[in-house]
Amino acid sequence: MAERFDLVTIGGGSGGLAAAQRAAAYGARVALVEGGRLGGTCVNVGCVPKKVMWHAASLGHELAAARGYGWNLDPSGQRHDWGALKARRDSYIERLNGIYARNLERKGITRIQGWASLAGPGRVRAGSLELEAPHVIIATGGRPAVPAVPGAELGLVSDDFFTLPARPQRVAIVGSGYIAVEFAGVLRALGSDVTLIARRDSVLRSFDPMLQQGLIDALTRDGIVLEFNCAVSALRQEKTGIRAQTADGSGIGPFDAVFWTVGREPNTDGLELATAGVEVDGAGHIRTDGYQCTTQPGIYAIGDVTGREPLTPVAIAAGRRLADRLFGGQQGRCLDYANIPTVIFTHPPIGTCGLPEPAARERWGDDVRIYTASFVPLYYGVLDEKPRAHMKLVTRGPEEVVVGCHIIGPGADEMLQGFAVAIRMGARKADLDDTVAIHPTAAEELVTMR
Repeated sequence: MAERFDLVTIGGGSGGLAAAQRAAAYGARVALVEGGRLGGTCVNVGCVPKKVMWHAASLGHELAAARGYGWNLDPSGQRHDWGALKARRDSYIERLNGIYARNLERKGITRIQGWASLAGPGRVRAGSLELEAPHVIIATGGRPAVPAVPGAELGLVSDDFFTLPARPQRVAIVGSGYIAVEFAGVLRALGSDVTLIARRDSVLRSFDPMLQQGLIDALTRDGIVLEFNCAVSALRQEKTGIRAQTADGSGIGPFDAVFWTVGREPNTDGLELATAGVEVDGAGHIRTDGYQCTTQPGIYAIGDVTGREPLTPVAIAAGRRLADRLFGGQQGRCLDYANIPTVIFTHPPIGTCGLPEPAARERWGDDVRIYTASFVPLYYGVLDEKPRAHMKLVTRGPEEVVVGCHIIGPGADEMLQGFAVAIRMGARKADLDDTVAIHPTAAEELVTMR
């Protein structure tokens, strides 16, 4: 006999946890089914451990700059201990797993360890258990994609990065998206020789061109080899390492490790979506409308499994709003997917919110006006190296409403959040002009552009 709940959430990642806990706060009887570690990709093999590694890499950059600030550091003592960092990082993640488990217990959510599938509308099967609920949320996330080329199994994926017992010296990263450029920066800063191999002629190709070029300059400055317009057709194990065969017949390498960072696929295998009448698109993502509803009433999907803005805060926001509507009496409550801010943790970091310049011009044409700033941040004033930060505001119409904000430079990750609020509230260029600058900071450039 099936056990009945008000809500069953399939997936214990950021989105599933957020939806389950918000629903329970409204008094709903909730079950959450997860076969892996709580926290999903973000906590275990994504945002959180990645940010820890980014901090380590950033310290490497700061150690290199320390002499310019009068610190007489012994270069022979500046050796990074990958194993020690891994142990501390993994211990921290385990603590987070435990915190999530205790939160579920404290909030009265039934946690079921196992893999779930749909047994029909409103019915979920988890091992030998049968669950019933008028509302079912699918939040199973995604997984790294691996291309179908000979020798693909010789390559690693992003999940494997966090299991490496030691840092590989010669590394190839195949891809040009945010995972590719973040891993490239971390590994290079910690001492690896890094080659980034991209199919096209740039990185982060969906981002504003200013950000693309600024990052290319930074990657090159840090000594990362960029192989553009290069398609990997095979990997081959040789005596000296792994060689990447390219479509033009040449090869690159050898390498001690090759990472595939060529995209992600939705985790829908085994869910038996067709059994419950839930449709997917051509890439396997679950089809949803603006309210996270699938093609089957009472079944919803949030997060990366939908293919819409695959970011942890997006999954959390969508899950909470869905619970607000279903159990909190907030009719019409849903996530607005416009003007979602995001940060790329490169060195330096990138922050972006709203439309890139080409997309804005395609939509509004000559009504678009651009403001830019390019400068050497004060941090580098006393150093020999003078990398520049770049900022851009994209505005539209006679009132110059800000529809895009793009930053690459120190502090971009932290300064963007407040400007994202302003953009969402409809800030005009004049509003930024009327804001008193905080000096001396990089952020002041965003309110002093002419």
